[in-house]
Amino acid sequence: MPRLFVALPLPDAIVDDLVALQEGVPDAAWVPSDNFHITLAFIGNVNGGAQRDIADALATIDGPILDLEIAGVDHFVEGRTPKVLYAAVTPTEGLTRLQEKVSTTLRGEGITLDRRKFRPHVTLARFHRHAEMGHHIAQFVASNNLCRFGPFEVDCFRLYESHMRPDGAVYTVEAEYPLGY
Repeated sequence: MPRLFVALPLPDAIVDDLVALQEGVPDAAWVPSDNFHITLAFIGNVNGGAQRDIADALATIDGPILDLEIAGVDHFVEGRTPKVLYAAVTPTEGLTRLQEKVSTTLRGEGITLDRRKFRPHVTLARFHRHAEMGHHIAQFVASNNLCRFGPFEVDCFRLYESHMRPDGAVYTVEAEYPLGY
């Protein structure tokens, strides 16, 4: 069964800026630059028929071209354990509206989505084991929290399929939807 999510791609120049940040945290599993994106909705596993319905439903969404900016870095924790190191994306009205349209459309297709507040970001690294790295993460965040990349334009959103491999996930674009009404 396909494992799907909806996300925004990043321009090459922003990808290059983010790659330059990826160092200085031991035990970090750095995300390959090909996998950088801004998730709008994680769908999960679906059957092939549902995938076609989802792709068709997403095609009904419109919105303006987005002007976005990367503004600092931070991390997500689970309990007290660091899980993800990320570059924060400044929320804009257009980005928030697009994410809400995507979520509403997917729920209309019977997809159950996470109810957590939307926090736009680009995942830079994941942490897979419990290790004492809090000071490394704090140092990374302190050193990079003032970084700013952009503004940059995003003129489409995409439906991706995630293929899990022993060496990490590989994402393929299943459909692309233009922005700019």
